[in-house]
Amino acid sequence: MAALAASRSLNPHPERVTDEVFLSSPFCDARDVVQVKYEMVRRVRVDKVPVARAARAFGYCRQAFYEIAAALDAGGPSALVPGKPGPKGPVKLTAPVMDRIDAWLAADDGLNSKNIAERVAEEFGFTVHPRSVERALSRWREPESAGEVEPISHRCLPRR
Repeated sequence: MAALAASRSLNPHPERVTDEVFLSSPFCDARDVVQVKYEMVRRVRVDKVPVARAARAFGYCRQAFYEIAAALDAGGPSALVPGKPGPKGPVKLTAPVMDRIDAWLAADDGLNSKNIAERVAEEFGFTVHPRSVERALSRWREPESAGEVEPISHRCLPRR
């Protein structure tokens, strides 16, 4: 079970799987969400079980079945592994904001993170912590190639 949890494949509701064929197989594990989703799609496509019945028997709704089937068609079984939770990118310090910060730093290299945070609040209408600015600038300046190493300074000035 630890391996399933580590790979984000642990089914949060294995008790919802009621498909008799699935549960009677020693190979099938209702705790493995990838296997549950795959077998649900296989039951419809190969065994010709109606979508509504198969979805219900595997703990999903019809809409979820179609989304799962589309993911399987597009990316194979690995597409059935749930994605990482949480934000997928910056919320406030997006590329356009970072480009503007770059312009400010190019015009005045004496700016520090507090000054930049103040300018962001004035121009964009939202607040950011100076430390968030420093972290964003650090990520923004990361070397393009893995072998390139840059010194770390107390003020993170972008290269762009």
